[in-house]
Amino acid sequence: MVEQRLRYTMDRSNSMKKTTKHEPDYIFETSWEVCNKVGGIYAVLSTRAASMQKEHPDKVIFFGPDFGEHSNIYFREDHTLLPEWQKSIRAKKLPYTFRIGRWDVPSQPIAILLKWDHLWEHKDEIYYWAWEHFEVRSHAAYGDYDDSCMFSYAAGQLMGTLASYIYSQQPNCQIVAHANEWQTAFTVFYLRHFYPQIGTLFTTHATSIGRSIAGNGKPLYDQFEHYNGDQMAEELNMVSKHSAEKQAAHWADCFTTVSDLTAKECAQLLDKTVDIVTPNGFESSFIPEGIFFDAQRLKARQALTDTAEAVLGDKIPQTSVYVGIAGRQEWKNKGIDIFFESLKSIGNILYHHHNDWSGDVIAFVMVPYLDMPVIRIGRVLIISVPYYLNGSSIPADSPYHPLQGYHYYDLLIGLDVTAYPSYYEPWGYTPLESLAFHVPTITTDKAGFGLWAEENGYTRLEQGVEVIHRTDSNFYEVIDTINQKIYQFTQWTSQQKEAARQGASEIAAKADWKHFFQYYRQAYAIALTKSQARVAATSNTSRSKK
Repeated sequence: MVEQRLRYTMDRSNSMKKTTKHEPDYIFETSWEVCNKVGGIYAVLSTRAASMQKEHPDKVIFFGPDFGEHSNIYFREDHTLLPEWQKSIRAKKLPYTFRIGRWDVPSQPIAILLKWDHLWEHKDEIYYWAWEHFEVRSHAAYGDYDDSCMFSYAAGQLMGTLASYIYSQQPNCQIVAHANEWQTAFTVFYLRHFYPQIGTLFTTHATSIGRSIAGNGKPLYDQFEHYNGDQMAEELNMVSKHSAEKQAAHWADCFTTVSDLTAKECAQLLDKTVDIVTPNGFESSFIPEGIFFDAQRLKARQALTDTAEAVLGDKIPQTSVYVGIAGRQEWKNKGIDIFFESLKSIGNILYHHHNDWSGDVIAFVMVPYLDMPVIRIGRVLIISVPYYLNGSSIPADSPYHPLQGYHYYDLLIGLDVTAYPSYYEPWGYTPLESLAFHVPTITTDKAGFGLWAEENGYTRLEQGVEVIHRTDSNFYEVIDTINQKIYQFTQWTSQQKEAARQGASEIAAKADWKHFFQYYRQAYAIALTKSQARVAATSNTSRSKK
């Protein structure tokens, strides 16, 4: 086996001396989105890092994929970190290629970006090992499966070498390793097999098969209790990804998901009940305060106005209402289809309705790669912004050049109201982010956050968030509700709008990480309890044989 040649061996007798402490000394965490802004998981990890760093300063180490010096723009290399560990790897001439530094977010946690080139020649061997020990069905792999599995296996190797070094210095140290989504399943397998004293956690933010069922137009909710995950994986050509995810959920010491909504999905489609639900919070340090907030809002609003006027070639009334939607280009799952249909109806309502309002509704669709012409529908203008808003992605000759230098949060603060009428959204960071920046939002109870808001008594836009009930069959009812709410918003007084903005801020404050991080503490304790019991059982077995 390749690992017998590559593994950095540790003295496992150290683990037998550990106390029964259920709080980690070190937290390793891996995701495809570490220093790699793709979707909501980036927001989860980068904002949660502040709470982690506060409780475990520089004992939190993230592992992510290395796409090259010019691609990981949220990473700052620092060769001075963990120098003795790096020296030990060089001394043993281990074939690992990585860069160490800090994730360029406010909490600046340590991050290690790694390559997995050394594993390609051993890929089939690793897949056989995963089948033999964990029954992972990699034979049907295609697309991004190979890269994800080789990356996560390499992340496990690197975590193992770092754990070995830490144990050599601190024999009673407690370490947990947290893997996110199916892309990092092989990290769980690797550590469970070769480093059983490390407590492992696995979080599914959305089951791969649930997302696929929804994305393929099948009625996920009306037929939910009749779906079998393995059967649907065969039907939808998702066998390998589903298998890796399902087995990681079963083999991890602690299996978590982000909402009660997805917990039901895991039980039905992965045949595994979660150990604990770990809802996603937000970090308030991202939000400017006082006069800085007001200044940033005015600046953002001006940039949005300049962009609209550049794209349209005309002036925008100052009384216009700026509406927004953002996220990945998942037309149905993210509710983009419903958003467009709603705007059509609102445009006609405003055009035909006799009122004294002199503005327009300007809708900004901030969905990367969704490049559409400007649509003129009554008094509604829809402007597609087809770029990742990372501060540097917009060409100078683009009509969107007023947005150059802006990140998504820089512009979100300038909107009046947002709508995320999701069909499939295990948590829903976008509505929570909107509230955090004092922007009232519309979401659904098929988003985990929307369900949380509803359970806590927040359901109306006047409070800051409107939660709409979605099913497989009420498409037009949802459209009508959004029509009414956005139309009503255009007619509100400035005092009513300000009250909704204040309500939005108060709801977001209750979903801050300072309230939600407690669930991760419990998850770490679950993982350590199980790993310690496993090591103790192994120790007792060894003694009995002697």
